[in-house]
Amino acid sequence: MNSVLGQNLYLVKEHVGMFKAANNFDIYDPGTGQQLMTCREENLNVFTKIFRFTDYKRMTPFRVEIKTLSGEKVVTVKRGVSLFLSTVEVLDEDDLLVGKFKQRFFSLGGKFNIMDANDTVLCTLKGKWTGWNFKFIKDGVELAQVSKKWSGLGKEFFTSADNYMLSIDERIPTDNPVRELILAAVMCIDMVLKE
Repeated sequence: MNSVLGQNLYLVKEHVGMFKAANNFDIYDPGTGQQLMTCREENLNVFTKIFRFTDYKRMTPFRVEIKTLSGEKVVTVKRGVSLFLSTVEVLDEDDLLVGKFKQRFFSLGGKFNIMDANDTVLCTLKGKWTGWNFKFIKDGVELAQVSKKWSGLGKEFFTSADNYMLSIDERIPTDNPVRELILAAVMCIDMVLKE
């Protein structure tokens, strides 16, 4: 696991674009403002690009690679075509399955089970239908939280770009694979629930 995942706070900024098909983000250390990672959705086929500009956008497949600035792969987040409920896979730097997110049926605000590679539920990602706050909960304990950051009236009104603050509880060891899943979940929230 890459050492860049050892931090507890991350600012995730979506790239601004009025007519963009691909989802691209940059991840920063909010304390220093230093960019740590890039998230890019590359090599979209023409049909996916077309459907991204329709009401079927939430159903389109995606594959986002999160890399360090030097180009080392950290995690990959991917999903095939989704008709109703999404199952998103998270792969490590060697393209081995770390875990999955399975969307729960009838959940206001969005709810996912976060599972390891053996389909064992590690925690639950819960959102509120009234806002943009999501919490990772295991046995009533909050492991991490994702909240939307205000981007300014012009950006909020005229683009679909969002900024997220990810806060991971310091009790989670820096080498725990659940950190890979938590970071990947930010992409999952944006592309599955909030687009």
